[in-house]
Amino acid sequence: MAFFANAAMADSFVIKDIRVEGLQRISAGAVFNVLPLQVGDEVNENILARSARILFKTGNFQDISLARDGDILVVQVSERPSIASIELDGNKSIETENLMQGLSQAGLSEGSVFQRVTLDRLKVELERQYIAQGRYGARVEPEVKPLPRNRVAINIKIKEGDVATISKVDIVGNTVFTDEELVENFELKESHMFSFFKGDDKYSREKLSGDLEKLSSFYQDRGYVNFRVESTQVSVTPDKSEVYITANISEGERFTVNEVKLTGDLKVPEADLRRLILLRSGQTFSRSLVTTSNELISKRLGNEGYTFANVNGVPSLSPAGDNTVDVTFYVDAGTRVYVRRINFLGNTKTRDEVLRREMRQMEGSWASGQLIENSKVRLERLGFFKGVTVETPRVPGEDDQVDVTYSVEEQPSGSIGASVGYQQGTGFVFGANLSQTNFLGTGNRVTIAANRSDIRDSISFSFLDPYYTIDGVSRGYSLFYQKTDISEDDVISNWASDRLGGNLTFGYPTSDISRLSFGIGFESVTVYGSRRSPLQVWELVGYDLYEANINGAFTQSEDFLNFPLTGSWSISTLNRGVFATRGSSHTVSLQITSPGSDLEYFKSSLQSQKYFPITQDWVLRLRSELGYLDAYGDDDKPPFYEHYYAGGFGSIRGYEDRSLGPREIQSAYDFGDPRAIGGNFLAEASAEFIFPMPFVKDSRSFRTLFFIDAGNVFDTHRKDEYGFELSEMRMSAGIALSWITGIGPLSFSLSKAFNDQPGDDVQSFQFSLGQPF
Repeated sequence: MAFFANAAMADSFVIKDIRVEGLQRISAGAVFNVLPLQVGDEVNENILARSARILFKTGNFQDISLARDGDILVVQVSERPSIASIELDGNKSIETENLMQGLSQAGLSEGSVFQRVTLDRLKVELERQYIAQGRYGARVEPEVKPLPRNRVAINIKIKEGDVATISKVDIVGNTVFTDEELVENFELKESHMFSFFKGDDKYSREKLSGDLEKLSSFYQDRGYVNFRVESTQVSVTPDKSEVYITANISEGERFTVNEVKLTGDLKVPEADLRRLILLRSGQTFSRSLVTTSNELISKRLGNEGYTFANVNGVPSLSPAGDNTVDVTFYVDAGTRVYVRRINFLGNTKTRDEVLRREMRQMEGSWASGQLIENSKVRLERLGFFKGVTVETPRVPGEDDQVDVTYSVEEQPSGSIGASVGYQQGTGFVFGANLSQTNFLGTGNRVTIAANRSDIRDSISFSFLDPYYTIDGVSRGYSLFYQKTDISEDDVISNWASDRLGGNLTFGYPTSDISRLSFGIGFESVTVYGSRRSPLQVWELVGYDLYEANINGAFTQSEDFLNFPLTGSWSISTLNRGVFATRGSSHTVSLQITSPGSDLEYFKSSLQSQKYFPITQDWVLRLRSELGYLDAYGDDDKPPFYEHYYAGGFGSIRGYEDRSLGPREIQSAYDFGDPRAIGGNFLAEASAEFIFPMPFVKDSRSFRTLFFIDAGNVFDTHRKDEYGFELSEMRMSAGIALSWITGIGPLSFSLSKAFNDQPGDDVQSFQFSLGQPF
């Protein structure tokens, strides 16, 4: 800034007019709004100097001079150029969008006033950011190109360079634990065989800070209360390609717990809180146990409405000087908090009442952390949402009230439309369907389907209202009709059945996680046999095998009318309705034909699954299923068309759908190879290692896993040939992917059968639409 005045300006004068010269983009009005002078003011040298500084602070001018022309004040300015464009070149590790946002926050954006000092400061900061990533060779070279009309174009060229690799991590001062034990849980590793894949040998300042926190926790969890990191040195080789890290530590002495105290405003019985303290007298001190105890006590108070309780466990050295500490838990319960309002965000399709009926936390009652969390879990179990988050903001101006806000992200819950496709084992399929687990946002489940394939026509309708009553009693009913044609020689079955039936089911909640269901139905079945039918079919339909073969007739049939009664008990602690990651579910069911039915049989099953989180991203899922079918009363054998089948998705992957188990009994008149006809005893088990899908940021709609399947179907009425034996359990392993699409879950698997036997139909690649795993 320069300030010029003629000799007369040494004396004060009264301004009769103000003239601004040198403006290009900035209006004179903008200058007058800032200039603290106006016509009629008496000014002197000091006042004019102060006014010039005020103008300069706006940042719009790179030069200002004030002069006197008689009694006229002349303001001569030279504007700073404006930024016409900003271009970035060479950045890869930091996205352009994030860099542009940072530039804008620093005052560099298109249309703004250009200041060289801001650009220089930003250059230094960008290089620091790259150094923090371990890119010590990074260079930021800004180029400013003048343009007409007092504008500039900024081109920032970035040479990121490579991330320096870690050659050595040294811990100095450790005597109790070895370097290997201390760095085992570090995120930063010395270069090793798999570093090119894992990238854990790339230096990062943030990761080093995290590793030092882990080191501190490691010692303090083992009783070393006075442990500290004295200093850290990061050395870089001259070519800036390798990094050497040295951490100097002081271990201190190991301490045990002398006395555990609980003090403060407890609000609940002290005995209840003491049970939640994990530290005991005589035990080695552990910082993690103190932190966990703090959280447990806070949650316990939160369940009683003290949402903002503050609990702090503080260790203090025992005055006896015997390497013991007293741990005092200070409790400040605060004020009991009540829920004013429960809000829902993000449910554009699902009605509020569907979400509200899942609430266990009520408006007007005190805020219970457990009930709020239970409500969140129940929303996730619906299967309508990718994710659910909950917040409890305070009500402005109120110390004892909060609002509870659940934010949901909806996902596809069914499909509507017509379809033309191909299904393994059935051929081309033409159909129209509506399948919705959240029909029109009501939470009701509706399925209407009409399909036609090469061998089968079917139509079905089902409806389930999970809240038929306000208490959670459910009601469902269904109707179905199916007709199968086996007149062709190349069909996949040796028998066919036409079915017409329906059922009515009621479910009763016995707790938040368990339910009893009962149902009654009717089913009219007509069974046909083909020229290739096994003896079991001919025995059932009472048809002469010889005549069927000679005449080629397919009209012989037998009709059955049955009235099945069903009952089931289920319990589920799964955290999500689709793609769960923790919890378990178990279902026990029984179906038995009632008196008056043409056939007397019962069918029972047990289905179980449990998820075991291994890490934050890896989960182990174990699944098992047992099923048993048999006759009772005057019947010796159950109907074969109710048999269990194994193989394919949801069963033993790697084997064709419904291909495992007992084979047909053939006679001299049968044609072709014997085919699977199922059995009355099913045993299956699976182990799945679920891992995040690579390169997918939001994996809530995807599931990738490694699996091992085992199982088979057996016939206890043909024990000599197909009785249960562990050696007959088929096994397979592979990798699978499932994806929730707008038309339903789409699943693929690539597998290898381990112990397939002659006659087994193996299938390495399989797919399924509508059945997630």
